[in-house]
Amino acid sequence: MRLVFLGAPGVGKGTQADRASVKFRICKISTGDLLRGAVRNKTSLGLEAKGHMDRGGLVPDSVVIGLVREKLNDSSSAAGFILDGFPRTVPQAEALASVLNERDEHLDCVVNFEVPREEIVKRLSGRRNCPKCQATYHVDFAPSKMGTACERCGEVLTQRSDDQRESIETRLRVYEEQTAPLIGFYEKQGLLSRLNGAESVDAVYHSLIRTLAAH
Repeated sequence: MRLVFLGAPGVGKGTQADRASVKFRICKISTGDLLRGAVRNKTSLGLEAKGHMDRGGLVPDSVVIGLVREKLNDSSSAAGFILDGFPRTVPQAEALASVLNERDEHLDCVVNFEVPREEIVKRLSGRRNCPKCQATYHVDFAPSKMGTACERCGEVLTQRSDDQRESIETRLRVYEEQTAPLIGFYEKQGLLSRLNGAESVDAVYHSLIRTLAAH
């Protein structure tokens, strides 16, 4: 099964990708994780990407596509994959199709998670991360039992620069201008399924499984 999960930042597609990857025993490929790993390792691509990520803008296609291509060629993707955060533009979608064609593969389904804008802002602005072990919390929905410290390792929690309100507004504007056209792109191909991402995590998950079972 080869899947793409679409939706604005904060709709919960990453959480659902984690659960679906376990159920279907396929690889979750998060470009956010790939890029943040490159930033942490201070690779040349990571340093290039950091400036764009801090401003809430899109990382250049040449960087993202290179990382995705490398991951798709890895043995961990052989049984299938869920792409979370890629593609983000129509040109990236076309590049993905070319990569898959080279492997004689194709996408099975593209799921678009839909959540109202005001709910997205609340979700993103409340996220907190552990810079040491990468654990994630939320001040309203999943707070750490240790307050401002990580439950796992005790490190002081931080807020990602792109989760601050100004960056959130920029990210949503970028999504609406550059990423939303992907909905029409995949809908014309008959690949798109829409899900209400504003429901509970479990409710969204059950809807997702029913949708994927139909493919």
